Amino acid sequence: MEFNVRELSELVRAEAKFTERIMAELDRVIVGQRYMIERLLLGLLCDGHVLLEGVPGLAKTLTVKSLAKTLDVDFQRLQFTPDLLPADLIGTMIYNQDTRDFSTKKGPIFTNLVLADEINRAPAKVQSALLEAMQEHQVTIGPTTHPLPDPFLVLATQNPLEQEGTYPLPEAQVDRFMLMITVSYPTREEERLIMDRMSSGEKIELNPVSSVEDILKARKLVNQIYLDDKIKEYIIDIIFATREPESFGLSQLSDLIDYGASPRASIYLNRAARAHAFLRQRGYVTPEDVKAVAPDVLRHRIILTYEAEAEEKTSEDVLRTILEQIEVP
Repeated sequence: MEFNVRELSELVRAEAKFTERIMAELDRVIVGQRYMIERLLLGLLCDGHVLLEGVPGLAKTLTVKSLAKTLDVDFQRLQFTPDLLPADLIGTMIYNQDTRDFSTKKGPIFTNLVLADEINRAPAKVQSALLEAMQEHQVTIGPTTHPLPDPFLVLATQNPLEQEGTYPLPEAQVDRFMLMITVSYPTREEERLIMDRMSSGEKIELNPVSSVEDILKARKLVNQIYLDDKIKEYIIDIIFATREPESFGLSQLSDLIDYGASPRASIYLNRAARAHAFLRQRGYVTPEDVKAVAPDVLRHRIILTYEAEAEEKTSEDVLRTILEQIEVP
């Protein structure tokens, strides 16, 4: 087994080079935000959708658009607004008077990479139009079901719910996002670089440095990364601690959690930990990989009680307690 893991690690180091090329190309435009870029790559490697949350102006949209330019894939940007209709996303049936028949007009969702910009500025019926596409990689228009291209990935941005003109995403919609990333402000040094770069007036053109073949090949390799049974049990312990905290000596959390993480959480935590090891150019998963990605996989899957809101507790606080208390293998 040691020989196989060593051999796999060498293969991962060779195949992970394309992610370094992507990061290097993005560094030409994006200042800082390495954490956000890595999490977008995790979603790309795991075939998982990513939700970016942060106040306006933190380069969420710019980062996704720039990532699309570094990949040789089809890309569509969808601006979510209150007057958007489901047909504007997935398409509709159009009646042809000449043939007296209906024809299908496919919407912009039929692409590889979808930027759902400010997704929570559209009402729930529009957001729900993405449910089938995100889960089953297909869209039903009229009586016909159409497969979406491979790869297909939704990268969505949203503003905090405290801002004007936002709608909360339905739980079923949020659960389909593999990762939810909280985007923070840049550091003082990064802010200075941003100011200097954006005030120069120079337009930087990005070049494609990766292909669909690179992505699909890397995904197969990520699925082969070694995950020990003890770490699998560690993942299950974390998930069940969100559902039955008292069983893990966390009775103080029982009144704070209304609903724990769904089974998708264990699947996505498994995949994300493998992809995190891939980005670190290792052929095996460590507990640190699990702990690194757990907040992004779980923060939007834990529904808190009114008591938690009254005590100003967040899902981040709950997760921090769980990760500190659950025994690490």
